[in-house]
Amino acid sequence: MTDPGEHAALLKGLPAEIPALCRVVQTNLLHIFWAAGYGVELSDERKQEVQIRRISTQLAYIARTDNRLLTVPRPPEKRLVGNCRDFTLMLTTLLRHQGIPARARCGFGAYFTPGKYEDHWVCEYWNADQGRWVLVDAQLDELQVKTLGVTFDPCDVPRDQFLVGGQAWQLCRTGQINPDDCGIFDLHGLWFVRGDMIRDLAALNNMELLPWDSWGIIDEFDDQKPSDEAMALLDHIAALTTPGSNEVFPEIRGLYESDTRLKVPAVIRSYIDGPTPHSINIMDVEALPESVQ
Repeated sequence: MTDPGEHAALLKGLPAEIPALCRVVQTNLLHIFWAAGYGVELSDERKQEVQIRRISTQLAYIARTDNRLLTVPRPPEKRLVGNCRDFTLMLTTLLRHQGIPARARCGFGAYFTPGKYEDHWVCEYWNADQGRWVLVDAQLDELQVKTLGVTFDPCDVPRDQFLVGGQAWQLCRTGQINPDDCGIFDLHGLWFVRGDMIRDLAALNNMELLPWDSWGIIDEFDDQKPSDEAMALLDHIAALTTPGSNEVFPEIRGLYESDTRLKVPAVIRSYIDGPTPHSINIMDVEALPESVQ
């Protein structure tokens, strides 16, 4: 999902510093839920831009509307509409393009609604100087930091402020947090945490899908309680994917590749517009949104 493809030339001249890279991301994307704060009223047509999965398609959109380098800031109304996953995907792409190990992480942010853990994505990169993985929330610009009252550095998000899916699962299973406090809008509960943990597992295996994409074990137990075997598998995934899991990545990779309940298939279920899933072949070439066709 992070291969820039034929539009890699747009990535020329990127800065090396993380805050500057975040600024590049922020001036090319417009968060669908924050658009009004930037003076933009989105049409229903423009809101569909959030359905783009691949960075190559996102870059094709950007090039169609303004073919200058990404380092040239776009005004809010000219930015691609996305969400937290898209800010994360773009920063991950920019870091990988410069040879810096980076990955998207799916989980829950504690800094949006007091007492709640909101469905969220951030980027994680390897800081060689410090010898650790660092979380970066690329969507948090000055406006959002001020509005949300964020007091930490968005380029080094504390681990108690963003929980990767597996960490949230463990905390819910041990009673340290309430599963009903994890989710978004009216969607919450342990089933939701399970979905984010599996999307995080997929992202660790370079399949950074949309927040509403589902497959395999994510919605396998919609109408019944998971079996003891399934719960043991989910607990194992949580243990493998919590902070510090880089040393067991071969096991993460092996588990993902060997279990069809976990590995992303060519055809997935995507809850694009409500409770009825759509079958989507993610191997198909993505079309540009109608807003730029």
